Amino acid sequence: MVIQALLAASLALTPIPATTVQAKIDCSRVKCLALTFDDGPGATTPALLKTLKRAGAKATFFLVGKRVEQRPEIAAQAVAEGHAIGNHTYSHASLPTLLEDEIVEEIRTTQEIIQQATGQQPTMFRPPYGHTSDRVLAVADQNELAQVLWTGTTLDWQLRDAKKIKAAVLRLAKRDGVILMHDTVPATVKAMPAIVKELKKRGYHLVTVPTLLGGKGPKPGVSYF
Repeated sequence: MVIQALLAASLALTPIPATTVQAKIDCSRVKCLALTFDDGPGATTPALLKTLKRAGAKATFFLVGKRVEQRPEIAAQAVAEGHAIGNHTYSHASLPTLLEDEIVEEIRTTQEIIQQATGQQPTMFRPPYGHTSDRVLAVADQNELAQVLWTGTTLDWQLRDAKKIKAAVLRLAKRDGVILMHDTVPATVKAMPAIVKELKKRGYHLVTVPTLLGGKGPKPGVSYF
């Protein structure tokens, strides 16, 4: 039993390459869409994970370091269920306003926290508020991170209404799109069952960002979308 437990612990800490997630889906042949969620993990993230699991949908979560410290088991659950994860800094600061060593600290600390919680080293990074610069991108490159932005944002943190958030997602949905939402907004999580159902009805495969890139990324120092 002790040996089995040690083996299980070893496997749990083995990084899962993001590019292996949904490897069977070829987005050059089918209509794909990446749903991405920032600022978690939060209290409502488990309900979102349950919705995605029931629908057989995958998403990408950009995690805030200090929130992973508070809920490491939820970050680990997201990885275990085949979702992709990315670095969203430790304190959700506007990075261009910081000194370079402060930017490095925000990113590296979060990398370490996520690694400890999930056994996976993120290969993607999303700057809070989308605030970035050549200096920020250079630090991401130094830490072997690609910068992932989006093709459309729901502004769900402003709307805070499930029906309006659903309408925003459906308006923004397009082939190879990347939609920004927040798993910390209860109304977003409430809207997700209806959103996923309608998107699948419209023929979308809901995939992670690495799957959307189809083996062409994410590459360190490159900014996507």
